[in-house]
Amino acid sequence: MKPMKKLSEIETLVKSKKNFSMAVAYGQDEDTILAVRRAVEEKIVDAIMVGDEKAIRDLCAKLKVDPGLFQIVNEPDEKKSGDTAVRLIMDGKAQILMKGLISTPYYLKPILNKDYNLVPKNGVLSHTTILEVSTYDKLLLVSDVAMIPYPDLNQKVQMINYNVKIAAKLGIENPKVAILAANEKVSDKMPCTMEAAVISKMAERKQIKGAIIDGPLALDVAISRHALEVKGLKSPVEGYADILIMPNIEAGNIFYKATTLLAKGMLAAVVTGASFPAILTSRADDDDSKYYSIVLAAALV
Repeated sequence: MKPMKKLSEIETLVKSKKNFSMAVAYGQDEDTILAVRRAVEEKIVDAIMVGDEKAIRDLCAKLKVDPGLFQIVNEPDEKKSGDTAVRLIMDGKAQILMKGLISTPYYLKPILNKDYNLVPKNGVLSHTTILEVSTYDKLLLVSDVAMIPYPDLNQKVQMINYNVKIAAKLGIENPKVAILAANEKVSDKMPCTMEAAVISKMAERKQIKGAIIDGPLALDVAISRHALEVKGLKSPVEGYADILIMPNIEAGNIFYKATTLLAKGMLAAVVTGASFPAILTSRADDDDSKYYSIVLAAALV
């Protein structure tokens, strides 16, 4: 498989697979309904909308969407809708979970419920955003922009492993991973630079496999060969990263929003670390972002 360079290539891939069922927690906002309608019509998923049935049907009427496209499970309570959607996963009635209008804590709580055993022992829930930007000639996998505020060394290693597995699904073998910081100098005044240096050494000693890893790297030298040359630096990532590991959630969140809002980038995003793909996008993300997140989740089942 050739490395995928556009989100539309992931769409082509999943259209060749069988349909999976997706449970949508509190699926009663416009962008979610539009994205799910598109995914159903494109035969990427079958959808179960969990939420206030009247609100869902009223929105469908407003948007001129046929509610018969979905199976609707009436659960008007926001908190209970998350649990109901997760139970559909546990019962084998759905293979993909999607966040609708439900608040993030209510969405994540049943996934993290230890009694449900949905996250492997010692597993970490993280988040991967895949960005398509016209100024970069391949997809960028970015973690973490939405889940872990200040990932420690172990969490960053797990984030790398999750992203390497996703990259492989997209035909990206031995991806280049840049562990980001403000600059390339290792300093005890910037703990993220020390973690990056340790992870790079771990990769050098084959404690992390399947990727080319370097850090700390500033963003410019991670994605620009010109910047790497101007600064007189050498890096196995070669200014051409496939995966960016962010030092903290502030950096990640600002980066992805700047990329999508100012650079008109497109995105797909999933929660990683659970035993099934879980879609988590911002409530402000448009229906295209939500649609491509469904596409990505279907590719990861």
